[in-house]
Amino acid sequence: MSGFSLRGVGMRYDGAEVLRGVTLELAGPQFVALVGPNGAGKSTLLGIMAGLRRSYTGCCEYAGAEVRSWNGRALARQVSFIPQSLRIEFPFTAQQVVLMGRTPHCDGLFESPEDFAAVEQAMAVTDTLAFRARDFRTLSGGERQRVILASALAQRPRTLLLDEPATFLDLGHQIAIYRLLKELSRQGLLIVAATHDLNLAASFAGRIVALRGGEVVADGGVLDKGTVREVFDVEVELLEGPGGKPWIWYGQ
Repeated sequence: MSGFSLRGVGMRYDGAEVLRGVTLELAGPQFVALVGPNGAGKSTLLGIMAGLRRSYTGCCEYAGAEVRSWNGRALARQVSFIPQSLRIEFPFTAQQVVLMGRTPHCDGLFESPEDFAAVEQAMAVTDTLAFRARDFRTLSGGERQRVILASALAQRPRTLLLDEPATFLDLGHQIAIYRLLKELSRQGLLIVAATHDLNLAASFAGRIVALRGGEVVADGGVLDKGTVREVFDVEVELLEGPGGKPWIWYGQ
């Protein structure tokens, strides 16, 4: 079974320690939410798992092999990463951006019928077909976010890493994206998403990993009041929502 095994992972930027002693087992299928305040190390941790941050200490293995030892293209066929924001300065259409997600699978100069089928399916499930021919630069922030997600899905990975996937999205598309991520985990993918929205995490993720100051301070199925207080330094009440899922009330 593919997945990540992290043991004592640490990271420094310009002498500042941003991750320390992170030890986690992350195997699919499951939907894991990474939560924590700004500067907790969520984005850095995702970058390490995606193979983009190679100067880490400790051990980070994917499918039994150290991430640093993976060929970049081979890892991209297995693991897709969606950053919080992505700038594209050239006049690509939305469909062309999604087609870029097929790059790790391309063996020739031209796209195959399989590539176009993967793009069509990815754009359908992310509700982006309606503006497939539009210049990516003219899209709203939420539309761009959905196109980038479609590009990642067109890659047809076994693991999907996302940094704030609901950024810029209206409420309806936030819920649709999180429902999709939950369904993808049911279909066999490992989904790891960093988020600031505790209620979205509590409603859709099956596991919540909380970070503070570069360390894992909680790892489990639900957040409790004490963990929220420790991680975010705020007092909350936990209410029971539909289906017994917790709902976090922040008070007045």
